[in-house]
Parts: sequence; C-alpha cells; structure tokens
Amino acid sequence: MSKKLTGILEFACILILTFGIYSALKLMTVKRDKGPQPIEASDITIQDGKMSPEALLAFGRLGDPQLSPDGSRILYGVSYTSVEENRSCRNIFLCDLDGGNRVQVSKEASSVNNARWIDDSRIVFLQKGQIFTAKLGRNGKMGKKVQLSDVAEGVSEFAISPDGAKILYISTVKGGVKTPSSDNDDLAKAEAYKADDLMYRHWDHWVTDIPHSYVAMFDLKAEKAITTDNSIDLLGADSPYELPTEPFSGIEQLSWSPDGRYIAYSCRTKVGKDYAFSTNSDIYIYDMLTGATVQVTDGGGYDTDPVWSPDGSMVAWVSMARDGYEADQQRLMMARIVIPECEDGQAVPESGEIVNISGDFRYNVSSPMWAEDGIWFNALTEGLQAIYRAEYAEGWNIVRITDENDWHDYATPFALKDGKAYATWQSMNFPSELVCVNLEDGAATQISSENAHILDQLTEPKIEARMVKTVDGKDMLTWVMYPPQFDETKTYPAITICLGGPQGTISQGWSYRWNYRLMAEQGYIVVLPNRRGTTAFGPEWCEQISGDYAGLNIQDYKSAARELKAEPYVDKMAACGASYGGYSVYFLAGHNEDDLFDCFIAHAGIFNEEQMYYSTEEMWFPEFDNGGLGKGYLSGSPWSKEPKAVYHYAHSPHLFVQNWHTPILCIHGAMDFRIPYEQGMAAFNCAQMMGVPSRLIVFPDENHWILKPQNAMYWHREYFSWLDQWCK
Repeated sequence: MSKKLTGILEFACILILTFGIYSALKLMTVKRDKGPQPIEASDITIQDGKMSPEALLAFGRLGDPQLSPDGSRILYGVSYTSVEENRSCRNIFLCDLDGGNRVQVSKEASSVNNARWIDDSRIVFLQKGQIFTAKLGRNGKMGKKVQLSDVAEGVSEFAISPDGAKILYISTVKGGVKTPSSDNDDLAKAEAYKADDLMYRHWDHWVTDIPHSYVAMFDLKAEKAITTDNSIDLLGADSPYELPTEPFSGIEQLSWSPDGRYIAYSCRTKVGKDYAFSTNSDIYIYDMLTGATVQVTDGGGYDTDPVWSPDGSMVAWVSMARDGYEADQQRLMMARIVIPECEDGQAVPESGEIVNISGDFRYNVSSPMWAEDGIWFNALTEGLQAIYRAEYAEGWNIVRITDENDWHDYATPFALKDGKAYATWQSMNFPSELVCVNLEDGAATQISSENAHILDQLTEPKIEARMVKTVDGKDMLTWVMYPPQFDETKTYPAITICLGGPQGTISQGWSYRWNYRLMAEQGYIVVLPNRRGTTAFGPEWCEQISGDYAGLNIQDYKSAARELKAEPYVDKMAACGASYGGYSVYFLAGHNEDDLFDCFIAHAGIFNEEQMYYSTEEMWFPEFDNGGLGKGYLSGSPWSKEPKAVYHYAHSPHLFVQNWHTPILCIHGAMDFRIPYEQGMAAFNCAQMMGVPSRLIVFPDENHWILKPQNAMYWHREYFSWLDQWCK
C-alpha cells in the first residue's frame, strides 16, 4: 500500500472517529436537554396592542417578599408559566428598597418557594418538598445548595424561630380515609376509598392524609437531616386533627414568640361529622420547654392568624363570633399571656382576658402583623382593600394608612422601615407589584416592574365607579371597565359579572381565572356589581344574602345590567359567573323573561340546591346560608321546616328550567368536591332537553378552579368563543 493511500485511510479514520465522538456528544447533549429547564420571563409581542389569553398567562406572578436582616434588600419570588410545557416554575429575585439592582437569585427548573433570610448572605427555601439552604454571592446569585431535611411525606411550608435555633414545618400524617393497601398487603394495585364518617373528601382530594406541624432543631451545617423522627409533632402523632386547617390554611396559622419558646397556633379540634358542621377553630399556645399546651379561646367560629406582640406578652388574632357561619365579621382580638414566676422555668403560661381591639370597626380584619407601633392589617373597605393600623393611646384606635381615593388593593405590609411601609399592590389593570407607602401622607410608589414589558404594549382600559340604585333605593358600588380606546358613539357588548362566594367583594383585585381587563380588551364593557352579600360594605349588606339567594342580590344584578344596557353604547348583554356566581347565572336563566341577557356562562355553578346539600363536603356552608342561619342542627337542610330554608329550596335554579330559552355554556371541573360536577352536567342536560343552544365543558383533572396552563388557555378560548358567538 502506498504512503499516499495509507495517509488517506488514516485521515478517513480520523474523520470517522471525530464524527463518531461528535455525534455521541451531541446525543448526550440532546439527552441532557430533554429534562425540565428553568422557565424564563416571557418575551411575548402583543398584536395590535390587545391583551390576549396568551398575554395573561405570560405575566410573571410576584409574591412572598421578605426584607433582609440589614433592611437594605427585598427577596421575593416570581412564577413564570410555560403553556407549551403545561407548567409553571417559581424562582427567587433580589432588589434594593427602591427596586434597583434587580438580580435573579435562583435559576432552577423546579420551583423555589418559601425563601427566607438567615442572615444577610444566606437563605433557606423549599424545593421538591424539602428544605435547603444556600449562600448568596456578592452578585446576589445563589451558591451551592445544601439539603437540610429528609422528610418522607415532604414539607409544604416552614418558619424559623426568631433565635434561629429551631424550625417549624408542615408535613402530613395519615387521615381517616383508608385505601385497600391500608390493611391488605396483597392488594397494592386495588383502588378504593373507605370512610366511616363525613369529611371523607375536601375541596379536590380524598382525605387519606392530613397536615400536621412539627418542630425540629435547626442545624445549618446539616450534620443531621431534619426528619419527623427527630421532630416534635405539636399535636402528637396519633392526633386526628389538622394543623393547619384544610384546605387553604398554611404557616400563617402558626406563630413563634419573639424568644422562640412558644408557638401560638389555630386549630379546629374536630373530625368527621363534627368537623363538617362546624367552623369553630381556637387559638392555642404550645410551650417548647414544657411541652404543655394552653387553650386561649373557647367556642365561637373561626379564630385564626395568631401573631405575637414584639415583647412577647400578648397574642392577637382574627376571630368570628358565630360557629357555622364562615362569612361572619372578622374582628381583631387580643389576650395577654401571663408567665407565672418559677425558678426552674417550668411554669405553664396562662391566658388573660380577651379584648376586642377592632371594636365597632365595620369591616373585616385580615392578615394581621404586630409591630412596635401597633397591629397592621388589611381590610376590604367600600370596594377597596386598604392598609390599616390598630394603635393604642388610651384605648385602641383604628387608623387608615392608604388613601381612600387610591384605587389599588394592598396587602398587609411585609416590612416597616424609616417611616415607610413596604407591601404589594395590584389593580384590575395589573398584577401584584412591590410598593412603598409613605406613612406621613399615604402616598405610594411602585418599586418593582415585573410585567412592564407586557403592560407597556397595552392600552389601559378606563375604570369607572358607578353608584347604581337598587330596587329598594340603596346605592350599590358597581365598577365598570370599558374597552381600550372606548368611543361612546359606537356600540359594544357587555358582560355582567356574577360574583362567587356568595360572600366576597369585587375590589381592585387581579385574577388569572376571571380577568376583567382581558374581557375588556376583547371589546366588552365589563359590569361588576357589588351586590348584596359582598363583604366590604358592613355586616348588614353582607348578611342579607344568607337565606335569600333568589331575592335582592339577583335584583341587584338586574339593576346594574339594566342601567348599563340602557346606555346608547351598549347593545347586547351577557351574564357570567362561577360558584355562587354560577348559581346566579342558572337562576337568571330561568328568570330572563324580558331578555335582559343575551347569553349565559356558568362555571362550577350550583344548579340543584337539594343535590348540592347532599353531596358537598363542608356542611356548615349550606346549613347556614340555605336558610338555617345558625338556628340549630340541620335547620338549613332540605327537610327543614324553617321558613327561610323552605323558601330557599323552593327557589332552586333547577325548578325553573321550563323557562330557559337563552344560550348557555356550562363549565365544571371533575375534581370539584365543593360543588360536584354533576351540577354542571345536570344544567347542560336540561338545556339540551329544552332545546336551548348550549355547550358543556368538563375538565377531568381540575377542581373548583382551572389551574393547569393549557386547561386555562382552553377555558379562555372557549369562554370568548361563546360570548362572541352570541353577543357580537
């Protein structure tokens, strides 16, 4: 073989070998890239300056801000959504107090939650159900993670004691509902749920597990991983009670005392049928030194959100007076905690007299925070969520901090510094952002701009606050949102929004499920009545709806719809709502004799009140609101002789389907255990039998809300498709 041929063959071999190595590396890279990646902020381009469902899901969702120990920086989380991957991912960010020097701290493919400062250079956080710690570099980026826990059932939230020596966390234990494998080792593949009492399912899950709260020693060196075996279960491992209460409560229901010795917490010590019919939760104090538990409250309704005074001598909390009424007025209560003198420190604390701090304050107190200058909280007040402070000066006084003409919804401040309160705010026009409130004059300055790159491409809709006269001569705040570049010489379709709850408020809040700006940007005038039953206008306005679902609040909707439909720029009118709002839609469909409404959309609505009573899970809700009004066990049942209950069931929407003639879309989630999805199916079946143009959409893997990104996208597309078909 010639040298030339040999050289060619050698070169060919080198090429083949090189190509093989390159291909192998490429395959390895492709394989590695198949795993989940961090989700970045969207670079969406808005077409024609018009918001779309795609734009709504592109917004970054900011929350959980935390001030650094030195008071110079804010740590917060932002969730971004990938519709293509059908998931969201949360990472943490850092900025100065004025919003400057924004840094992305973590860039993880799985969500980073519950991030808390340890010192000015170290944080602790949750990821994949376990507790981690990491140092922050000089550039603010997160360094190597160290896992601190190995809790078999996972951790959902945590709180570190003020002295930094202990950590309080939430995990789960077995609940009352059993599966075949619970007591049959040979039936691991069998699927069934066995229950011997009520509350066997809750919101969207079967109660095979319940939350419990634990305390462990906190070791940053991770020499010994945190597990339930080396932790204290505050209730005891065999306790059947939840801590915190399901389905929505979290770590805010437990609070460390300033010295780290005591934990105040809210707990409903009931199970089964007793749990299903009662809202009575109480405040307790657990003593880390002695293991003793002291009960502070006894009886009534919800007692929640305990917070300690800065000196550790008092506990405040939010309280409802009546058991079984989940929408009772939320009062701010306080009790002095007395620690008897004892040489060995083993004395058990005692609870002093309970004082109603909020007194004759007409509105609901929420999310208290106790600082040196008083107790801060937020409250929905005449259609706006404002910041307040309860301060003591020869008695407790309530002072409004934010301006009554400021059309934003504020959260309770997460930090106070140098005469300023740091919080988050939002409005119907934008989601939550960080804000600084000057305490001298209440002036607010937004300090983050998480979604400016999207909002700057949009034209902001105009919002109006109308006072609509009701049929009984009262004034009802009705927000009206107009399409961008609204022209009163043209005509537009309108949507009357029927609020869920039934107790709730339409304020300046932002929602990713029912987004009013998105509706306005599709060319609709959005009519938002704060009808009877809303909570921001005092107890009388709120409580009127209980036992009168078919009465004045329905007329309130009609009053608002008629006033707007009488305007020369409104042609057709839809009525849309979810949950109790869905009830309202079904009821209006049977009482639309004047064709006030041109189409309907009901999501997760109550259609048959009797069937709802028989199949829902939290029985206190229909017991009170269906006409029982707290008059006794089963007073709100379908067989009750109470006049309000008899009236209520005689006006169930399903009894008026013979009057249906207006197109209706029925939507429901199959995992909705609050209002089971058969309600939506029954309404659709009746519409079909009556020959009414109708459509049914059932989401097999969703609950009372539609949460998964692609499902949410489909929901919005179908929602607007139906509206456009019948109102445009």
